[in-house]
Amino acid sequence: MESTFSSPAEAALQREAGVPGLCTPPEDLGRVYELERVTKFVCDLGCQRVALQFPDQLLGDAGAVAAHLEEVTGSKMFILGDTAYGSCCVDVLGAEQAGAQALVHFGPACLSPPARQLPITFILGQRSVALELCAKAFEAQNPDPTAPVVLLSEPACAHALEALATILRPKYQDLLISSPALPLPVGSTSSQPEPLERFGRRFPLSPGRCLEEYGAFYVGGSQASSDPTLDPDLSRLLLGWTPGRPFISCCPDTGQTQDQSAQAGRLRARRLYLVERARDARVVGLLAGTLGVAQHREALAHLRKLTEAAGKRSYVLSLGRPTPAKLANFPEMDVFVLLACPLGALAPQPSGGFLRPVLTPCELEAACNPAWPPPGLAPHLTHYAELLPGSSFHVPLPPPESELWDTPDVSLISGELRLPPSWKSTNDTGCTALTPRPQLELAESSPAASFLSSRSWQGLEPRLGQTPVKEAVSGRRGIAIAYEDEGSS
Repeated sequence: MESTFSSPAEAALQREAGVPGLCTPPEDLGRVYELERVTKFVCDLGCQRVALQFPDQLLGDAGAVAAHLEEVTGSKMFILGDTAYGSCCVDVLGAEQAGAQALVHFGPACLSPPARQLPITFILGQRSVALELCAKAFEAQNPDPTAPVVLLSEPACAHALEALATILRPKYQDLLISSPALPLPVGSTSSQPEPLERFGRRFPLSPGRCLEEYGAFYVGGSQASSDPTLDPDLSRLLLGWTPGRPFISCCPDTGQTQDQSAQAGRLRARRLYLVERARDARVVGLLAGTLGVAQHREALAHLRKLTEAAGKRSYVLSLGRPTPAKLANFPEMDVFVLLACPLGALAPQPSGGFLRPVLTPCELEAACNPAWPPPGLAPHLTHYAELLPGSSFHVPLPPPESELWDTPDVSLISGELRLPPSWKSTNDTGCTALTPRPQLELAESSPAASFLSSRSWQGLEPRLGQTPVKEAVSGRRGIAIAYEDEGSS
């Protein structure tokens, strides 16, 4: 029973850090983890205490990397693992608790800006890429040399995009190379125009060009697991890419390609379904999925304002990483909204699935804001910061007197008519006469009370004054499988 609702305490002690047999050979540590660049980063800052953050799959190399850096730099290294929410986010809180003056993040990263200022460098890894096979696959999928195409990749393959573009540029005229949106050094200035930053990447677009004109060629994934739902980074690109533009993925090892247009359509259809579930919901659970990403407090206040404007009741829950067992303890919630970084919000669900659907902030915005979406917007936003005031995608709520709140709406799931928010009828100033009620009636009930009244078992009934008083008597002895008075069978 304990494992159904929570993990046993012994599991944390028995779990092995790292996967045995997959540790990096000592001679390859410098290349895989870019130890020279890390050493330069630490020495330039003159830090005496540095935090090293590793995801679970790289913890097997953490000790060797930390020992090498301590020997070379003379600084004290602290290993951060088992983050409270997701390993893709920078654990600034953990670094501050260790008194670290800088942080080095290893492995895949969402590149979301941290909530607190701290010198950070990212080591995304360098996965080997078969350039010739990928170039041939690109030529097979793009026969038109004038078609606009942007080169994308998973973070570990970003180092090879420039070399791949060098092979393709003599033939293709309109080729755009993306790069990870790594934080710029403090005080750095550039005379070049600032590139477009989206999906955790930078796109150096020419003046007058827009990203919606380009098709995509993505280098990443593997032939064994081609399902993009297993990769939050690829899911983020598929959801936000312009519908109708080609999106091809290529395995960096074999050069095998796959058209992701059909999968992108399925992902968007799933998101539209979740928007309908959010519109039907009366009680919304807001899951705090990060404490280290910038503007998470402002985003939480924005989501609470959204639900209140739409006439819904919201509750804020801080549960760490959401699991089906945790969320099953809150059956009163109709939907959950995970406030996390783009990769954390799109992380794959466990095999068991959740009792209630888990949404992203963008889907709640589409469900509660009648003015959404703005004209010309891409079909899906993945970062909650893009919904806040100050962003080019922010859409303010309509004023209370707007006709958008009165637009008739029918649920595509239940087929029932959705009524305007409850405050819309109470704020009606057109009529000042009082309507007498013949008897006492319940004007409004809370969603929690309505949920309790619909349950078949509502708890123990006191039945005060209806049960006769009796003396206490001895009960049955034994265990449920065989009480003493039952005999043997």
